[in-house]
Amino acid sequence: MPRVSGLNPLRWAKKVRRGLYSPVTKYQELSDQEIPSDVEKDGYSPHRSSTDSDIISSSSYSSTSSRVTSDSFMPMLGARPPRRRFARSCNIIPNRKTRYLCLALVSIMGIFILFLVQMSVISSRRLAGLHRPPPPLVWEDFPFLKRYVGGIRTLVSREDNIPEYPTLVDESWSEADTNQTQSPADGPANVDRRDTTIPASNAFNPYPDYSSKKYLSEYGPVRECFLDAGATVRIPALQSYPGVPKGFPEPIMGSYELLDLPHNTCFDRYGRLGPYGYGYSKQRGGSGAGLNGELEGAENVWRDTEEVDYRGVKWADAQERCASANSHRFKPGRKRDVTSEEQDEEKQADQPKGVADFAPQDDTIPTSNLLSNKLLPKTAVVLRMWHGYKFRDEDMFFVRSLIAELSLLSSGEYTIHFLIHVQNRDLQIWADEDLYQQILDESLPEEFRGMGTLWSVPQMELIYPALEETHFMDRPVREVYRGLMMPMQYFAYQHQEYDFFWHWEMDARYTGHWYDFFEKISKWAKEQPRKGLWERNARFFIPAVHGSWEDFRQMVRVQIDTARKGNIHDVSRGRHWTGLSKSQDEDKPDQPVWGPERPPLENLTTINDPIPPTSYDNDKYEWGVGEDADLITFNSIFDPYRTTWHITDDVTGYNRSQGFPPRRATIGTVSRLSRRLLLTMHEETALKKHTMFSEIWAGSCALHHGFKAVYVPHPVYVDRRWPLDYFDSVFNGGRNGASGGSFSSIYGVREHNFRGTSWFFNSGFAPDLYKRWLGLKVNNDGGEEEELAGEGRMCLPGILLHPVKHVRLPTEGLGGYAVYEDTDEDRME
Repeated sequence: MPRVSGLNPLRWAKKVRRGLYSPVTKYQELSDQEIPSDVEKDGYSPHRSSTDSDIISSSSYSSTSSRVTSDSFMPMLGARPPRRRFARSCNIIPNRKTRYLCLALVSIMGIFILFLVQMSVISSRRLAGLHRPPPPLVWEDFPFLKRYVGGIRTLVSREDNIPEYPTLVDESWSEADTNQTQSPADGPANVDRRDTTIPASNAFNPYPDYSSKKYLSEYGPVRECFLDAGATVRIPALQSYPGVPKGFPEPIMGSYELLDLPHNTCFDRYGRLGPYGYGYSKQRGGSGAGLNGELEGAENVWRDTEEVDYRGVKWADAQERCASANSHRFKPGRKRDVTSEEQDEEKQADQPKGVADFAPQDDTIPTSNLLSNKLLPKTAVVLRMWHGYKFRDEDMFFVRSLIAELSLLSSGEYTIHFLIHVQNRDLQIWADEDLYQQILDESLPEEFRGMGTLWSVPQMELIYPALEETHFMDRPVREVYRGLMMPMQYFAYQHQEYDFFWHWEMDARYTGHWYDFFEKISKWAKEQPRKGLWERNARFFIPAVHGSWEDFRQMVRVQIDTARKGNIHDVSRGRHWTGLSKSQDEDKPDQPVWGPERPPLENLTTINDPIPPTSYDNDKYEWGVGEDADLITFNSIFDPYRTTWHITDDVTGYNRSQGFPPRRATIGTVSRLSRRLLLTMHEETALKKHTMFSEIWAGSCALHHGFKAVYVPHPVYVDRRWPLDYFDSVFNGGRNGASGGSFSSIYGVREHNFRGTSWFFNSGFAPDLYKRWLGLKVNNDGGEEEELAGEGRMCLPGILLHPVKHVRLPTEGLGGYAVYEDTDEDRME
């Protein structure tokens, strides 16, 4: 029998309890297979149940064991089984929040991935777009016209000419028209040079017969003007040719016959520029340009008058001698308020050498004739340029032709001035006479010195202070882009002896005679009646669409009457992008302009404003006939309101609580302005603090004060075969058949359609045509070889071209005609 007495129950109970509450042993880190079977020796196994019955019912201590006789060794009070506790190293997030957090992380990752994919697609498209040209514009798909470059050996009269364009085929547009076959006149004339000769040229003389009895009885005697003080050097006359090159197109806009301009006449480069130094060498006083290419017939320019040596010519002296000798022919000019001492000083300082020899106070001009003769107005032609402008040979021909044809050969009817912008703000030209003269001498070639006037933006700030500074397009209001008319206003204020002022740019050319052009358009503008004038000004005259001028005038009258009844034709109706309500913008009837159109809430000086003698309906197209135009433009005078033109709202100093003042604009500042208009603009800017953008200010001021403004429909050509109905719908696509006043106007985002015309500020056709006419190679076409092998040099009728910049002519020592390419210096000018 085993020894039971040796078993101490308390000792055993302590042993068991010590096993239940002992620290975790190393066996808890082992798997079930690695746990030792000797529980009694190693204590509590964590893989067993935590109840007392599990421990007591161990196989080692069963009730059947011979070593255990009873349960008396167990404690009297059973101990509560312990709960297993695990050590926590951090706080545990609840399961619901964990799910939300995971969902948010997945969503963020998904959005980020989608963003990366989108950016990858956008980047790929941008990279692809760098190598993909923009889609062509509609007009760029039209075929080019080819007969503008016709040669002088193919001349035919206008009556016999079959123009390449426009034709009956061009009246309507279909998709197939852009690829249509060309008419026989389109191709080269296939002239055999051995069988054709250049026709004889004729001297072109647009001046009145100053020696006729009729002229003498009406205007009095005229003194001839010369280049030199000795009255020996005459200027050669221009040479022209009868007819036009075979197949030469007709103008798409405007008309020669309407303005009485020479229609059956053309000019080659020698006949037009030869009198001014083109075509002979520098040793003989020429430019050395024009010695290449076809020269046959060029010598006719100097057939009656010798070549002029321009190396010693002083144009300012010649011009002043001419004006002084013929001062009896002109109206006495208004003088600015100056003292008698200042007048005497100015007279002595400005008196050029030789003036006394041509003074009119001699016995050959009776005093009775001076009192009874009609007096002519005096006109200034103001050329805009800047300090540092680079004069090339072609610029010299241009300026010489203006002075000769307008001033000297007309015996002083015009006077040429340079208005020079000093761009350096630190040069205080108004405070230092020596500095003023230095800048003036630097700005002009020696032969033109004495004809210039300087101006600067700081000077305009002194003359026109306290203007509202809007910084439109981040530009100051007096800056040259926005305030271009301010120096012109002040120039007119300083020179009130002139009745009219031509505001001209250095890149505007005319292939005909300047005097003939200026006189004809001024006369035509003078005869225009005021009834419906502003409405006609707003439309382009397209003879192939509108017919005669009388047909065009009646069409405009019908459109005016329709608009007065509220039946407005506007393809952009419904686009309230201006923010105006329908009643304000669309359904309000259009009333024709009749008399001044006053801006609301403005106190203008109106004492000199013309007032209509009768009502609009009672007028029989009589008011305004015989009245000189205060404003003459070469582009339509349109209503900028509601157009996409980005400069429409550049209005300074007006009360706009009831909207913008009525406005009229014209693209380009080449124009003729009367003294009355310029002085009114000067007064409004100086006293009323009113001004507008350069291309809006003159037309709007004329509108406010009831002055006469005329858009002259001069001949404009187009380089491509436009369908006529499409051309009309684009250029007269504004409100009620006008060029402006609507979102669909050509002015604004649709101005690209002008690029193929011969007159617009960014035309590409005008400079190319002019350079080809000069015998230069353009886009690998033209040049000396083509002239000698084909139809000869080009011959153009009088065409107004703009812009023509940086023309570089090959001169002596340079063989052949170089391809025209802009240099970096050219692009910076």
